[in-house]
Amino acid sequence: MSAANPGLRARRRRSALRTLGFLSPWLIGFGVFFGYPLAATVYFSFMKYDGFADPVWNGFDNWTYVFTDYPFFWPALGNTLWLVVVMVSLRVVFGLGIGLLVTKIKTAPGLFRTFFYLPYLAPPVAATMAFVFLLNPGTGPANTVLDFFGLPQPGWFNDASWSKPALTLLALWGIGDLMVIFLASLLDVPKEQYEAAELDGAGPWARFRYVTLPNISPIVLFAVITGIIDTLQYYTQPIVASKVASGVIGGSGQQFEPGYPEKSTLTVPQVVYNLGFQRFDTGAASVVALVLFVIAMAFTALLMRRRSGFLTAED
Repeated sequence: MSAANPGLRARRRRSALRTLGFLSPWLIGFGVFFGYPLAATVYFSFMKYDGFADPVWNGFDNWTYVFTDYPFFWPALGNTLWLVVVMVSLRVVFGLGIGLLVTKIKTAPGLFRTFFYLPYLAPPVAATMAFVFLLNPGTGPANTVLDFFGLPQPGWFNDASWSKPALTLLALWGIGDLMVIFLASLLDVPKEQYEAAELDGAGPWARFRYVTLPNISPIVLFAVITGIIDTLQYYTQPIVASKVASGVIGGSGQQFEPGYPEKSTLTVPQVVYNLGFQRFDTGAASVVALVLFVIAMAFTALLMRRRSGFLTAED
């Protein structure tokens, strides 16, 4: 028995090394692209560092500055959370609705799928600029049509109370990515379950509630989590919209206050860029990046826990 133990330990050691060998590409990638950047961000959040000189320890000064003295952090956080709650919810509902609609179309369904998917392929900068001109409060076609019907004409990207709804409209216009995901999951729902529910007298809403939703709930959770993560990183569309609406389209020498109008389009990624690459305050930028990371992890953990609790209740 004692003679067999060295051989057993050797086999286990070889098995462990073989497992590590197979895992090594992922472990290296995780360490290089996630582990090290996260550790460096935590480290620099306690340092005074401009990206050029050696970092100097300054304790919680960066955290105090971001939370109390930096004027753009709280408006940016409020705008970002608004977009997370409203934009992500509407995108999921709208994407699911379009997916359901396409599944009911019998004539040329491929044409309609292409029609709904094409806006998603538009470059974000070009799409945002087009939307700003379409929603121009003075000359845009949208307000011209509203004026024709005698309806109120919002200021859209030039009005602080309408800028975020305008960004939400832009996001709903490019709903093709979610539409395709939901469409694939809806087509995968077993038809036998619909037939059994119909035989039991279930109406359209009951079939959707008790057949469709339980089958596609993992896809809904995936859409919500990825939507939250993408929205927390929302940068290109709001900054392009604010620049075009304010008349600052080009020229590095032009002065531009982020978040036009009245900081209503300011998002947390813009704050990271402003601190890290315009003010060269890497320490403060690292603080904001960590806050963004914690919020994303909190949303994800909460949704995963609620999903687990929902599945346990069903069982």
